[in-house]
Amino acid sequence: MGGDHGPHVTVPAALDFRREHADVRVILVGRREEIETELRRHGAAPGDGLRVEHATEVVAMDEPPAQAMRYKKDSSMRVAVNLVKAGEAHACVSAGNTGALMAISRFVLKTLPAIDRPAIASGVPNAMGGYTYVLDLGANVECTPEQLMQFGVMGAMLVTAVEGRERPRVGLLNIGVEDIKGNDTVKRAAELLRASGLNYAGNVEADDIYKGSVDVVVCDGFVGNSVLKASEGVAHMIVGFLRQEFSRNPLRRLSALIALPALRALRARMDPRNYNGAGLLGLKGIVVKSHGSADRHAFVQALRRALEVVRYDLVRHISESVARARS
Repeated sequence: MGGDHGPHVTVPAALDFRREHADVRVILVGRREEIETELRRHGAAPGDGLRVEHATEVVAMDEPPAQAMRYKKDSSMRVAVNLVKAGEAHACVSAGNTGALMAISRFVLKTLPAIDRPAIASGVPNAMGGYTYVLDLGANVECTPEQLMQFGVMGAMLVTAVEGRERPRVGLLNIGVEDIKGNDTVKRAAELLRASGLNYAGNVEADDIYKGSVDVVVCDGFVGNSVLKASEGVAHMIVGFLRQEFSRNPLRRLSALIALPALRALRARMDPRNYNGAGLLGLKGIVVKSHGSADRHAFVQALRRALEVVRYDLVRHISESVARARS
């Protein structure tokens, strides 16, 4: 029910996903009448492998997380996370209020024994043709060195699950690559990461995210969220500049037609819809957060991300790896 578009996006996306993965059962959680109306619009109905779970309430996108958790115990978000807790669902995917989703998930599912705080992680495209996974992206504004080390372990496990890399390279975001750079928290986190057993590559700078120098970049949520939003802004600006320059006169419009295949390929590589779906790592269950403005294509990608980490048994791998790193 959440996000900017609600069932108009999530329901058809779920149907597309079901066509790709007929062996996966999908539970659509929310107001039954609205969901079934949307299903009929697409010539579908609840049945084998597709179930509607009724919820009477919806968490607004601007609603305070504490209020949503305390007063809306039958919200679609709460009911969906409860299904994961009860074992009726392997994962929850939501495009709704991020703060509320994190608060509800942490309250209902709890964190893993070796994890202090959950983190939000997602991949961004890099120059190597792959993705660099960054965490935390906003759940934890201030972090201890131990928490940053835990983020490194969780990020490495996520890359192994999604990309199939057994020993992903982990870097710590800093203002320089030298060991003497950074504040005391970052310096201590570097020591812990170096001793964690991870394939630790040392300090990295923000441009290394896009160079693909490492597979995982660790930072606190304030920095991570700022980097992500700035990156999205730059991408939109570049696309806008190209559109302006190619439409200045007839000759440039003609050159745009000639360059159209390359421009389309560039747009596809930079399209944030293709890497939609941020995992809430460190919980005793799988929760994936879709961008609130996600369209049908982007929400399918978030569903695919959830399936990948479920099949890898990410929760167990994170728990075991963090316990080893701590010891």
